[in-house]
Amino acid sequence: MARNGYTIAHAGRQIRFGPVAFWVAVGAIVIIASWSVATATYFAFRNDVLKGLIAHQAEQQFAYEDRMAELRTQIDRTTTRQLLDQEQFEHKLDELARRQATLESRAAALSAIADPTTTGSIKPNERGSNAATATAKPVPRGDSAATPQRPERGAFLEPARAPKDARVDVRLTRFESSLDRVENRQAAAARQIEDRYEGKARLIHGVLAALDLKLDTAPPPASGGPFVPVSLSRDNHDFERALMRLNFARNQADRLSRTLLSVPLRRPVSGEIDMASPYGVRMDPFVHIPAMHTGIDFRGTAGDPIHATAAGTVSSAGWSGGYGKMVEIDHGNGLATRYGHMSEIDVNVGDSIRVGQAVGRIGSTGRSTGPHVHYETRINGEAVDPQKFLKAGTRLFGAE
Repeated sequence: MARNGYTIAHAGRQIRFGPVAFWVAVGAIVIIASWSVATATYFAFRNDVLKGLIAHQAEQQFAYEDRMAELRTQIDRTTTRQLLDQEQFEHKLDELARRQATLESRAAALSAIADPTTTGSIKPNERGSNAATATAKPVPRGDSAATPQRPERGAFLEPARAPKDARVDVRLTRFESSLDRVENRQAAAARQIEDRYEGKARLIHGVLAALDLKLDTAPPPASGGPFVPVSLSRDNHDFERALMRLNFARNQADRLSRTLLSVPLRRPVSGEIDMASPYGVRMDPFVHIPAMHTGIDFRGTAGDPIHATAAGTVSSAGWSGGYGKMVEIDHGNGLATRYGHMSEIDVNVGDSIRVGQAVGRIGSTGRSTGPHVHYETRINGEAVDPQKFLKAGTRLFGAE
């Protein structure tokens, strides 16, 4: 090999190549050799390469399928959770609706029970009377003043979205708190009404005891029926027991109130009592010597109506000696009242008399010095001081 080229000798012949041509030939030979080696290697290891590619592709496919299965599992889990949340939401909404219906029935039961008012004139405490009926007034959702309105199904949000929205939980919680407040108010109202009925019964018992009266407080006639024990539901156990106690107290107070209708606790006229003629010993206005005055005199104007002070039956109506025109009413239990010196009599013997019914007119008949009504109260035929009954009436009914 020379500096200016390369010479190849073969069979006495020489071939001369330049440097460029020589290296081009060498490069071509190297490339061809490399390609041949690579081709031979490919054919030799082709199956292994194909197997590797197929295995890699299969691995990717399996990974993809596993990922898809995992996503489907997550979707199923999410859907199941949503269904469970929706079911819980519907269950709670139904529970609140049932509870509201129960509170509404309680409100109706309380509003059906009249506030205790003693027959005649006792003024009810406004605070107590309003407590029972306030529960029956509808109010907007969340207000604690009364029974809330029943929510419509789906009124909060779409059913599928409702469990996802935190606002729904807040509104349900507020609604439940409102029902709690209403329930507490109803329980307090029931206790308050029961206390008022019991207080009314104690007051009437005290008045009757002070009058030393033993009246018949048996149940009214034409009442009865089979005995059917009461079974209380668990949900309303406490309220139903309170309602039973309340009804028992009311029935007791009502019986005593009906009894009071036959007790002469009211005034026969609107005029003033003649303090010169009280019950007891006085100076007789005609003979001017001490004498027993068996009643009290009410001053009035001739012709003014005279009212029965209690319910009963007219036992006497007509002229009766010094009484002049007189009416006597039998109230039962040995009680009777007399109204004397009438100018007119408006009832007849045997008439049933209501409390406050006019039985005659003020006059000055009989042993009288001027227009007034002589009023007597008798127990078992014996005259007693009417003032004792009138004071008891003032205690019950207040000043009118």
